[in-house]
Amino acid sequence: MTETKTALVTGANKGIGYEIAAGLGALGWSVGVGARDDGRRDAAVAKLRAAGVDAFGVPLDVTDDASVTAAAALLEERGLDVLVNNAAITGGMPQEPTAVDPATVRTVVETNVLGVIRVTNALLPLLRRSPSPRIVNMSSTVGSLTRQTAPGAQTGPISAAYATSKTFLNALTVQYAKELADTNILINAGCPGFCATDLNGFRGVRTPEQGAAIAIRLATLPDGGPTGTFSDDDGPVPW
Repeated sequence: MTETKTALVTGANKGIGYEIAAGLGALGWSVGVGARDDGRRDAAVAKLRAAGVDAFGVPLDVTDDASVTAAAALLEERGLDVLVNNAAITGGMPQEPTAVDPATVRTVVETNVLGVIRVTNALLPLLRRSPSPRIVNMSSTVGSLTRQTAPGAQTGPISAAYATSKTFLNALTVQYAKELADTNILINAGCPGFCATDLNGFRGVRTPEQGAAIAIRLATLPDGGPTGTFSDDDGPVPW
C-alpha cells in the first residue's frame, strides 16, 4: 500500500490556492490548507472534506516568524512531501515607480518573497525526510524581464511592487535550485495565467481551477525531473 503524501499550500483558503489543494487532494494526497484567517481556513477545510479530500487546517501568516514556526511544528508529526508557496498580495494599484510608496513595495515583498523564504526554510527539514520532495513557487509571467522588455508586449499595468516581486521570486527560485542541486528536492516556479480571482478583482480570463494545473504538475514531477525552471501551461517561460 502506497503511503499517503502530504502537501502544504499557503494561501489555500480561496482562489487558485484552494484549487491546488483540491487537485492534490483528488490524487489521494493529504493537504494542509495554510491560511491566516481562521474562519476562511475552517470553511475551506470543511468544503474540501465534503468533496472527499483529506484536508486539514494550518494556521499560517507567512509574514510572521512565530506563525511559521508553529506551522512547522504542527506538520512535524505528519511529515511533508510538497510545499506550494502560493500566498501573495498585489499591494493595490496604481504602482508607477515614480509615485509608489516605498512602504507598499516593502509590504508586497514581505509576503511574496520574504514569506517564501521564511516558510521554505522552516519546512526544509521536513521536506528533506521525504523520498520525493517538491517545492512550487507560484509566480507570474509579469515577472519575466524578457516579456516586460519585448516591443509591444502586453504585460499588464506598470507595477513597481507586484511585478518586481515576481521577478525577485523567480531569481530566488533559481538560487534555491542551485543550493539544493545535490539533493532530491525539486524546486520550480509556475505561472497560473490570468485567472479570475479577488487578487485582480475577478478580471482574469482563466478559472482558478485552470490556474492550479501548473502547480499540480510541478508538485507531482517524477524523480529526476527538472528543477530551477519557470513555466506555465504552454511550457517554459523566458526569464
